[in-house]
Amino acid sequence: MTLKTHRASCHCGKVAIEAELDLMAGTARCNCSICRKARWWGISVKPAAVRAIHGEEHTIGYSFGSKAIDLRFCATCGLRVYGKGHIAQMGGDFVALNVACLDTASDEELAAAPIHYSNGRDNDWMHAPAVTSYL
Repeated sequence: MTLKTHRASCHCGKVAIEAELDLMAGTARCNCSICRKARWWGISVKPAAVRAIHGEEHTIGYSFGSKAIDLRFCATCGLRVYGKGHIAQMGGDFVALNVACLDTASDEELAAAPIHYSNGRDNDWMHAPAVTSYL
């Protein structure tokens, strides 16, 4: 495991988060309704790995379904940089970061990051959907 401090921010820069994470530990893409429409590419970390959140007052939240996660969007540019949630099957509390918003990850690091695909559309979270190329 190689932990590295990464900074993620929205397009306009009003919202930023800093977290210690290991991209090689795996990232995730899902075909549930919101992830598919937003083309979300995430990585989850424990809240203790998040050292600083700047601009939280510039975010708006959105939750749906079971309300297990509070998605945080920049009120100015609309990008979802992160979300905070609690899912027992994932080990409890977590912060999900948008990998596409990582300012400090190189193209090579992003290309090498493993991706776990989930079939969220059918609530089959542990298995990949039959087709993943569109995610």
